[in-house]
Amino acid sequence: MPVKLKNFASFLIQFPLKKENMNKTRLEAFSDGVIAIIITIMVLELKIPHGADWQSVSKLLPKFLSYVISFIYIAIYWNNHHHLLHTVKHISGSILWSNMHLLFWLSLVPFVTAWAGENHFSELPVAAYSIVQFMAAVAYFILTKAIISTHGKDSVLSSAIGKDFKGTISVLSYAISIPLSFFLPVISIMIIVLIAILWLVPDRRIENQLLRKN
Repeated sequence: MPVKLKNFASFLIQFPLKKENMNKTRLEAFSDGVIAIIITIMVLELKIPHGADWQSVSKLLPKFLSYVISFIYIAIYWNNHHHLLHTVKHISGSILWSNMHLLFWLSLVPFVTAWAGENHFSELPVAAYSIVQFMAAVAYFILTKAIISTHGKDSVLSSAIGKDFKGTISVLSYAISIPLSFFLPVISIMIIVLIAILWLVPDRRIENQLLRKN
């Protein structure tokens, strides 16, 4: 082996892998791309009406309503994910896999959205929709814990969310909506809509904490 190449190989072996070198750029770009694809798939499920009258359009209302609810949820997740990553200074393996876990459940939203809309929000599709929302909320909770674990209990995110009552209420509400969907699917959908409204109210905890740190 040439001397220069040997010296370079030795340098690579001895070079420390610092957390600061693991930035969040690719994580953000990949997450944004997946979320954009999710929205695209959902809108493609809205087929063009076969007729030009109101009766033809009315047949699409369940699908459209399902799409609107899911679009709002994806928008909420994107907004919160955007704020969440502002608190990240460096990434770890746990953050990467927790983020992939969240994206996995969000990627199932187009499927359950189309299924619920196609079947006019009947019991099993609504139950599947509730399960996906529940698991996505759990995945988001795990991601926040992974970020806090990586950055410490005195980090921006830890100080901002505190005990995270809002997140806890959401997870518990989704859990309640799952068994309810088999008996009262309309109530389950109402719970899901109410949680969306809860998160539509601007949450400035992270922004305020970042301003204090600066």
